[in-house]
Amino acid sequence: QVQLVESGGGLVQAGGSLRLSCAASGRTLSNYGMGWFRQAPGKEREFVGAISWRGGSTYYADSMKDRFTISRDNAKNTVYLQMTSLKPEDTAVYYCAAYLGTPFKWPQYCRASDSYDYWGQGTQVTVSS
Repeated sequence: QVQLVESGGGLVQAGGSLRLSCAASGRTLSNYGMGWFRQAPGKEREFVGAISWRGGSTYYADSMKDRFTISRDNAKNTVYLQMTSLKPEDTAVYYCAAYLGTPFKWPQYCRASDSYDYWGQGTQVTVSS
């Protein structure tokens, strides 16, 4: 079992940037595809992006692909979400999640939250206008 802990959230002005981190413990992170999701108050959890086991493939929600970048450092057991040009509508709790399924199905399943096996507790991002 892997434990995930997000950090790096906070309050930022519109147009600003933040980098979120997701640190894993208990298992080697390279065993997992990783995803980022977010959930705003009163809304369903939303796919942000995902990165494959060694970082060779990334997927993003269309509304974020030009502003957000996912990366990973398996040696540090950490996944990152770099967010730029932040907007008030990006305000949400951001979660990282680990996928233990087969890499063959990864492109098909990585956008669905119920594909993931482990979740962090989330970190709050608030973007002020």
